[in-house]
Amino acid sequence: MSFPNLLLPKSGGFNLELGEDAFGSLKSSADIICDPKRLRERLLEEGYLYLQGFLDRDAVLRARDSITKRLSAEGLLHPDYPAFEGVAKPEERTAFRPDLAFGNRAIENLIYGPTVTEFYRTLLGGPIRHYDFTWFRPVGPGKGTPPHCDLVYMGRGTKQVFTMWVPYGDISLELGGLMILENSHKKSDLLHNYLRRDVDSYCLNLPGAEEAKAKERSVWDGWLARNPVRIRQKLGGRWLTAEFQIGDVVIFGMTVVHASLDNQTDRIRFSSDSRYQLAAETVDNRWVGPKPPGHSSAGKLGRIC
Repeated sequence: MSFPNLLLPKSGGFNLELGEDAFGSLKSSADIICDPKRLRERLLEEGYLYLQGFLDRDAVLRARDSITKRLSAEGLLHPDYPAFEGVAKPEERTAFRPDLAFGNRAIENLIYGPTVTEFYRTLLGGPIRHYDFTWFRPVGPGKGTPPHCDLVYMGRGTKQVFTMWVPYGDISLELGGLMILENSHKKSDLLHNYLRRDVDSYCLNLPGAEEAKAKERSVWDGWLARNPVRIRQKLGGRWLTAEFQIGDVVIFGMTVVHASLDNQTDRIRFSSDSRYQLAAETVDNRWVGPKPPGHSSAGKLGRIC
């Protein structure tokens, strides 16, 4: 991957290594979208599916419009530009706003509607359910998300849960999209101590138990590392990403190490994470129901350490 006239990609404030053994492009699976067997094989082998043009472009744009209008009304966008462009107000910083997706029909129809439901039903081989909580991120200029695996945040049900990352607009390397660490889903032996943890678990028999139980956020942030360069050097593989277009999605499992590039522009990067599993399998109750408890005190789990 070359970078003519582009800022060097960063993540977490660190300049990423750009050698052929360190940085590369996601492999598209759009050509096998109608072949569930090959998709399953690809998901098992690569740990992810990059589906270019999977979602209807107009539907994505409608969802984006619903978000930018609301952020504009809240005074969080630069007033000198059309709201739809998503130019950040310099003195404001946005990063995580799940409330923007809650009850938002344009978003819910897009990521939980018939197209996505039927795709997952075919991919997983049976009726599916999705988490009721949607992780929506309007990420302003600044650092992206550090490397992590989803399992430590949602591992109390089946481990066969699959994330769908959706960009709500074209995302250049400077704007800072998703990146996946190549073959990291095959490194569970190296990540065993990390993957067995739970961000909402606390020790009943240690000092601070009552304080941890009462927290309305995670007991632990769940990051695997702060430095994406060092974790890549430790685990091997390349950081993989793309210049995403409207309609693209990336699907991956819960033991895939992933992060995001820093946003080096003056605009907001809009994306969502939604989760899907077979309906017959157990579900992590933190993320389902009319008002999922999430990482609140209601989601805490005490254990003897």
